[in-house]
Amino acid sequence: EVQLVESGGGLVQPGGSLRLSCAASEFTFTDYAMSWVRQAPGKGLEWVSGINSGGTSTYYHGDSVKGRFTISRDNAKNTMYLQLNSLQTEDTGMYYCAKHARQWVGYNRLDAWGQGTLVTVSS
Repeated sequence: EVQLVESGGGLVQPGGSLRLSCAASEFTFTDYAMSWVRQAPGKGLEWVSGINSGGTSTYYHGDSVKGRFTISRDNAKNTMYLQLNSLQTEDTGMYYCAKHARQWVGYNRLDAWGQGTLVTVSS
């Protein structure tokens, strides 16, 4: 069974930074694209960022996160990361790590999810 375990969330002041990690196991990590998806309190799921299996292509959801968030992966460690900089109160939410069904990010479903890590941005 696919295992995805997020960590690194916490309470941070506006303008601060966090680094989220997603440790993957029980599947061939290098064969699949990965994404981060978040859910703000009382709202639906929002795709944030994705990275292809080789780590050579990255994607971000619009201008709200581009330039502030950086996705990466270390295939030797079976781990994906999301660096969050210049955090804003609107970034508050549960951040989920998710596995794609294919090597690329687009046009395929997310078929496994972690339990999430909570990011709270507040003064």
